[in-house]
Amino acid sequence: MAEDSDLAKLPQATVVPGKRFRVSIVWAIPILAAVVAIGIAVQRILSEGPTVTVVFRSAEGVEAGKTFVKYKDVNIGQVTAVQLSEDYSQVEVKAKIAKHAAGLMVEDARFWVVKPRIALTGISGLGTLLSGNYIGFAAGKSDHPRRSFTGLEVPPIVTGGVPGRQFLLHADTLGSVGIGSPIYYRRLPVGEVVAYDLAADGKTVDIKIFVHSPYDKHVNPGTRFWNASGIDVSLNANGFDVRTESLAALVAGGLAFDTPVFAPTAGPAAADTAFTLYGTRAVAMKQPETVARHYALFFKETVRGLSIGAPVTLFGMPVGEVTDVGLTFDPATLDIHPRVEFTFYPERMVMRLSGKQEVAAQALAAGSEQKRYVVLRRLVEERGLRAQLKTGSLITGQLYVAFDFYPSAPRAKIDWSQDTPVLPSVESLVPDLEAKLPEIVDKINKLPLQAIAEDLKKNLETLDQTLKSANKLVSHVDTDVVPELKGTLEEARRAMAAAERVMKGAESTLVGPNAPTQQELRDTLQEVSRTARSLRVLTDYLERHPDSLIRGKPEQKFGRQ
Repeated sequence: MAEDSDLAKLPQATVVPGKRFRVSIVWAIPILAAVVAIGIAVQRILSEGPTVTVVFRSAEGVEAGKTFVKYKDVNIGQVTAVQLSEDYSQVEVKAKIAKHAAGLMVEDARFWVVKPRIALTGISGLGTLLSGNYIGFAAGKSDHPRRSFTGLEVPPIVTGGVPGRQFLLHADTLGSVGIGSPIYYRRLPVGEVVAYDLAADGKTVDIKIFVHSPYDKHVNPGTRFWNASGIDVSLNANGFDVRTESLAALVAGGLAFDTPVFAPTAGPAAADTAFTLYGTRAVAMKQPETVARHYALFFKETVRGLSIGAPVTLFGMPVGEVTDVGLTFDPATLDIHPRVEFTFYPERMVMRLSGKQEVAAQALAAGSEQKRYVVLRRLVEERGLRAQLKTGSLITGQLYVAFDFYPSAPRAKIDWSQDTPVLPSVESLVPDLEAKLPEIVDKINKLPLQAIAEDLKKNLETLDQTLKSANKLVSHVDTDVVPELKGTLEEARRAMAAAERVMKGAESTLVGPNAPTQQELRDTLQEVSRTARSLRVLTDYLERHPDSLIRGKPEQKFGRQ
């Protein structure tokens, strides 16, 4: 009990209810302002587009807050900052892109600085002289977004949205081709070179070209491309040939393409199809040979002027070409002779034959070795088929190999023991001509050229004196004779006029109806008429009695006999 009384004496805890917190109306204004600010910030964030970073080597003419980003001449953004990269080697340009253009910022999008540029292909960016430089933009085709890009130092030739297709060319060297060089089809400009780079193997050059629509449909798998830069000058046994596409290709370089007639017909080539770039049109349009036979020739004269690629002809028709020119040495006899290898294309000969004539030619083209042996042996041994060096041009001295029949040539056989069969040849006429040239020059030197020149000089001096005398005579006629002749003609004209007046005055006296002159004229005409009748009677009598001119006229007898 005592414990309970002690506990009762202890103080007891009392529960007191807390006071209610009241917000003052003064706080309503700041809270409302904060809500509005947050809403504006959210709205601004939602309405703004992305910020992209473009890295350039230099930022010439690019300023923060002034330089715009343009796509198809429409502002899609503005530069917000220009600063150096961390290693100070490049320039980082940050640009705020409009929200409506945010979908264009993809992986293959391209940026470059548009400014005045002068190149061989033309002048661009002249509008920036007044408006200032701006950043150009080309849309990509990727679906993956991107916010960091590397700017182009040279503006792209073809931007997105231009109809056409891009192709790839493989070339041994770039030559004079550059970005923007024109592409020609039948001498019409139809595209441009858009890029080039060294191939991965380092042995060739990859050239990207763009062909505009609708000309891109003429590029098919059989199309051939060639370098049309500058002037294509060829000097060979066929003569002197000069080709150029246009003045632009002459200055800035260019490429051309066409489809040869022998190429199989097919649809347009797909985009990014790879082609081989040939050096000249002649090489590009050359028909491929499916059958080729290799032979060799030995000559005893010089082969100076005979080059690789020189034509090989049969009766003037091209049937092959020279593939190698060298020397052969015989250690036993110490003889050195020129050795020429050539490729024979039988199809070139077959295509000019018809009917049964093709049988022997087909034996040369696609027949067995035994058939070729028989045909060639008969041509060489029986018909005298021989090779001879001939001059293609006296000016250039280029030679070519000509096959023809020489029945009077010494008998010869084909050497089939060599890896490359050796065909017989005959001596060329070129050495004879060269041997005769000194004689011709010697005869020319013996001509009395000095005396001929002196005689020619004297004749020219005489001709000059004659021309001077003729000139004086003409002057004398003009000054002396012509005026006198004019006076004489004037006097004659006056005399004719006076005579005409006299004739008119005497007309009434001499020709009038009662004039004595007219009566005398009548009498005279009657006498003339009688005389004419007498002559006619005499003529008739003489025709009947021609002997009367000798015997005279017989006497007429009167009365009866």
